[in-house]
Amino acid sequence: MDIRVQPDPFDYGAESARFAQGDGQSGAVVTFLGLVRGTGGLSRMEIEHYPGMTERALAAIAGDASARWPLSDVLIIHRFGTLAPGDPIMMVATASRHRQAAFEAAEFLMDYLKSRAPFWKKEFGPDGAEWVAAKDDDETALARW
Repeated sequence: MDIRVQPDPFDYGAESARFAQGDGQSGAVVTFLGLVRGTGGLSRMEIEHYPGMTERALAAIAGDASARWPLSDVLIIHRFGTLAPGDPIMMVATASRHRQAAFEAAEFLMDYLKSRAPFWKKEFGPDGAEWVAAKDDDETALARW
């Protein structure tokens, strides 16, 4: 399990390739890359978090995913700081012997990251700055788990 909360960009291709090397026992690897959307004239996003608390929360949910599905590995990378539209914001990767477990666990982790992970996001656009509020759709997605 590899959990990283970092301000620096990451190389999705290199991270995916490294993760896919695995242990030789997995038959499926699922990866997801989240990007900052530039909709509505967004010029930048600032992401804040509490060091230590955030990493513990992400490790706990990765442990929960590993308990629910037979995973051989989990990777979560989430950035903080100032990000521009098109910047990679987060990556999730799961590995398992079978694809269904890898897909479901990845979706579970993404739903958690979207609605429960302890990050605070502020978007800057043509009308000024606004904190990103929780969305009903995100809560509904998480509730299915």
